[in-house]
Amino acid sequence: MGWSIGFDSGWNRDIGYGVPPTCDHPECNAKIDRGLSHVCGGDVYGGERGCGLYFCGDHLLLPMRRPQLCERCEKRRKPFAAKPDHPEWIEWKLTDESWQEWRDENPAEVTKLRATLTAVHPTSPGHS
Repeated sequence: MGWSIGFDSGWNRDIGYGVPPTCDHPECNAKIDRGLSHVCGGDVYGGERGCGLYFCGDHLLLPMRRPQLCERCEKRRKPFAAKPDHPEWIEWKLTDESWQEWRDENPAEVTKLRATLTAVHPTSPGHS
């Protein structure tokens, strides 16, 4: 089994190295992936110590003898707010044939994604 695409029910979003997001640090717009190398806590859902959000190398601390953590988890504080999905990922889910079954089974989610994509990128093909 690969970690290309999965789902995190805690943050209610897609995860995996096949998912292109923006770093979850509020002051960063670096494009990364939601693979294990970017997750706070170093494990799915954040492991035992992390929040499970995803950060670029500039915002993920690599302490000795502990898993990689964001600055909030390093200080044992509440996590940052999760950023919305990247428009590239939303468009993929709305248009790629591999997601057709998901779209058929989740019409309310499709409507939400189309509204999100339209707000960010009004001329996108995903909002037809």
